[in-house]
Amino acid sequence: MEVIEILREASKRIYENVKDLAGTEHAAGDFGIGAGGDISRNIDIVAEKTVLDYLKEINFECIVLGEECGRVELSNNSKGYIIMDAIDGSANAVRGVPFFCSSLAFATENKLSSITDGVITNLSNGEMYWASKNKGSFFNDKQIKVHNKEPIYKIVGINISGASADLMKRLHPIFENNNHTRHFGANALEMALFARGLMDIFIDLRDKIRIQDIAAGYLIVKEAGGLLLDANLNLLDADLSYETRVSFIAAANQKILDEIMSQINE
Repeated sequence: MEVIEILREASKRIYENVKDLAGTEHAAGDFGIGAGGDISRNIDIVAEKTVLDYLKEINFECIVLGEECGRVELSNNSKGYIIMDAIDGSANAVRGVPFFCSSLAFATENKLSSITDGVITNLSNGEMYWASKNKGSFFNDKQIKVHNKEPIYKIVGINISGASADLMKRLHPIFENNNHTRHFGANALEMALFARGLMDIFIDLRDKIRIQDIAAGYLIVKEAGGLLLDANLNLLDADLSYETRVSFIAAANQKILDEIMSQINE
């Protein structure tokens, strides 16, 4: 079985196991601080266990890097890394806000740039975004591309949750310059929407994002033709460490990147 099929099957199983859990009293709970640094909720634990159980069932030899469970070595002869945020948007999931997802990626080495496969599933409806390196990005069974025409409405995705006062001051011109700004509470799913052409640029400059949050989105955006850069406008790359935090900009093309960055840097 190809890696992308393994990730897709694991993602489907997450959806089946959590679709009726979100928004109920059983979604929450406090299971301590997970490896990623946030409180683990019951819905997170259920989703991660689903993936781990499946990988063990098929004897997939890998090292799992989970948001909650941390590093789990399923073999001494690992083929690579499964980078897992089984529930991205946990706050939405617990409250029942229908915008949360699973994010699963596979990397052959300890770098974002070594990711070969990624799957993001919208867990409120089962819609799936997926990509394999050099094979394009797909929404369910339809190939997708970033939006590359002059937009009727310029939609700027921007994560400012917990942003510092200094960063908010720097970003303020974006909100003043006739841009339609959006943030829905799950970076991975927002990267997927961007790759599908539903946003023109997506920005997160808080230096807070973990690798688990963006691993699958990283590949899906790139395979959809998007630019994916760090805060210094260099090609985004990073190691897979739990200590790593990144900022990034995903842009549909150089024109929109230059336009928005000129506003930020005023």
